[in-house]
Order: sequence, then structure tokens, then C-alpha cells
Amino acid sequence: MDSRGWDHRYAGKELVWTAEPNRFLAAEVADLLPGRALDLACGEGRNAVWLAQQGWQVTGVDFSQVGLDKAARLAEQRDVSVEWELADLREYVPPEAAFELVVVLYLHVPATDRRQIHARAARALADAGVLLVVGHDTSNPAQGHGGPQDAAILFTPEEVVDDVPRLEIQRAASVRRPVGSPPEQVWAIDALVRATRRPATGGAG
Repeated sequence: MDSRGWDHRYAGKELVWTAEPNRFLAAEVADLLPGRALDLACGEGRNAVWLAQQGWQVTGVDFSQVGLDKAARLAEQRDVSVEWELADLREYVPPEAAFELVVVLYLHVPATDRRQIHARAARALADAGVLLVVGHDTSNPAQGHGGPQDAAILFTPEEVVDDVPRLEIQRAASVRRPVGSPPEQVWAIDALVRATRRPATGGAG
């Protein structure tokens, strides 16, 4: 779906998704000290706004102006400041070594684009910075619930690991996420990778 398609999807007054943060984001950053954070494909801003509430200095990037407008309103409602940038991630190049946290949540694009975006995300990490990637796993259409059904834009944890060879992998797993409420609750299967940039070590001069 292109930016116009997402503009149309975000056009309603209500949020397409909840205003609460993604469960995996909340769990994976709980042990991190707030610093500078970059949220790629931030959509309506729920995760960027939540990070700002936790004390992070956040930049959110998306190619949907309608989504960013809703994100800005959510930030205002929550009384936090976030820097919003309108950009297509296929072309966007974040500053290198600038962020203690970079998150890419549920961005589904063809593999060539995905690899490039993840590589740029990795380069945007400061020393000891953390990259968190979460998205619908390739196994989800057959074994899980919801999400895109096109296998060409889904991925496995192993593929994400291959995208960021210079990072130290802390976690790479397929994880289950509850969808709906009991007794109708079902499960989606996501791919989750958490990785960190090794601090540079100086050699003897």
C-alpha cells in the first residue's frame, strides 16, 4: 500500500489501532535508560508517544501525512513532544550513530526494501544502541491470525538477523501475540529481533 492508501486508511477520526504501545516494545525497552529514539514507520504515533512519555527524545518517521497529523494530536493530548518527519523509508536515510534506540514495528515491504531499511536502521544506532524489529512472521498466514497474507512482504527472525550482520543479536524468535478477547481470542505469530551495536573499541596507538 502506498502513502495515499495509508492516508485513506488513517482518514477516520478514531485511531486504526489502540493508543497503547505495542506489547513487545514495552517489554523490550523496560531495561533501557531513556535517550534518543527513532520510530520508523510510526503510523499514528502510539509507540513514539509512549516512548516520549517514558522520557525518550523521539523522532517518528512515516510517509502518511494523515497518520502523522493524528500522531501529533495524540502527542498533544498526552502532553509530550515528538519530532515528526514525513518521509518514505525506501528513500529516508537517518543520521548515523545518532540514536540509543531504533524501532521498526510492523513494516512490511518487499525483501530488497526491507534489507535496505534495516541496514540503515542499524547504522543509525549509537554505540550500545538497541534495534528492535517486530513484524508478522512468515508462518502467520498458515498458523496464526490476521495481518498481511502476502508472503513476499513477511519475514522470519533469521532473515532480520541476516539484514544486520554487524549487530550483536540479543533475541531472535517467533512470538505469539493474542488477538481479540476470550473466549474468541486467537493468536498472531510475529517475528521479533532485538540487537545492539557493539561499542567501538580503541586500539593501541
